[in-house]
Amino acid sequence: MDLSLFLAVFGGLALVIAASSASLRKWPVSEPMLGLLAGVLLGPHVLGALQPPADQAAILREATNLLLALSVMGVALQFPARSIRKEVRAISILLLIVMPLMAAMTTGLGWLLLGLPLAGCILLGAALCPTDPVLASNVVGGRLAEHDIPRRTRKLLLIEAGANDGLALPIVLIAIAVTGALTLGDTVLESLWQVAGALLIGASAGWCGGKALRIGEKHGSTETGPMLFFAVALAIGILGLSDLIHADGVLAVFIGGLAFNMATTGRERESEVRIDEAVNRFAVLPLFMLFGMVLPWDDWSRLGAGGIVFACAVLLLRRLPVVLALAPQLRLKFRDAIYLGWFGPVGVAALFYLLLIEDRIGLDPAMYGAGTLVIALSTVAFALTAAPGRVVYRRAAGEKTR
Repeated sequence: MDLSLFLAVFGGLALVIAASSASLRKWPVSEPMLGLLAGVLLGPHVLGALQPPADQAAILREATNLLLALSVMGVALQFPARSIRKEVRAISILLLIVMPLMAAMTTGLGWLLLGLPLAGCILLGAALCPTDPVLASNVVGGRLAEHDIPRRTRKLLLIEAGANDGLALPIVLIAIAVTGALTLGDTVLESLWQVAGALLIGASAGWCGGKALRIGEKHGSTETGPMLFFAVALAIGILGLSDLIHADGVLAVFIGGLAFNMATTGRERESEVRIDEAVNRFAVLPLFMLFGMVLPWDDWSRLGAGGIVFACAVLLLRRLPVVLALAPQLRLKFRDAIYLGWFGPVGVAALFYLLLIEDRIGLDPAMYGAGTLVIALSTVAFALTAAPGRVVYRRAAGEKTR
């Protein structure tokens, strides 16, 4: 891959986004979509200006892991613990009921529409079940979304997306066990360790980081710029520690962000630390450019029209009917249930788990093609509907919402 050209295109896109940041959210476009389209255009299947690196799977896997860590840290820093405690019931429903049902729905759609083996469809359903924090933050982030969409609806989506990326790992491990690659005992032990290790590393590192920052504040050594750098460094550090002990790194970073919030004064919240904004506008670009370059067009063509039908069915049926059915338990009005049900994107987290499965046991090309097709279509679909969705919601509410 010509790294110089890749970086030049990334820098050019970043400048365009920075220059149009005030109006970009008003249009049916998003930064991930721009990165994806740039990768497709410059990649080997169109202009051929950029060729994928030889170790593309490993690079993508590490890039998705890092991007998810930064994104969930940004989500965690937005909400104080007391704010999350008020929504424990709703968040528990989203994580413990909605997420497994989304995995089951995707599994059934794969089996019915693609005619693939059930064990492989279970792997696909597990990989595609988490709500992506990167695309979700892109949809509900920014001043326009904050103006049009109620805070509770945005909060539920972001906290769910931040937490379920890590908690989806046990579902993926169970799916791997179904294929016979893991025993039930190994699956249980690994799941427990991944989650327990994440809680231990995240809580301790986040708490210590928060206390260290508080000491720095007393001596006047903490400013806005260093604060942002400190939060990013903390996320990367927690991710590294988790990898060393083979714990769930993304979950550990999310827990670390919550613990960091609890241990600090709160000055570093949304008004000062906007990791989510940095991730949504700029850090997504290189990953989605690379993803656009390596899209498996040959696998997609072999799926035929059935692949398109499957991808559309997943976006329409994987989440929306489940959230609508559980709207009373979630204490959502109909318009909020529609919004929360539709804007639960499949994105970076799903790509991470597809690559994880590929690395651990291998993945049939048809499965990988179907999964990446859903991710690509989701990236485009939620970019096209984010701005119109806000308008429709605002009109349905009949008033300005906060």
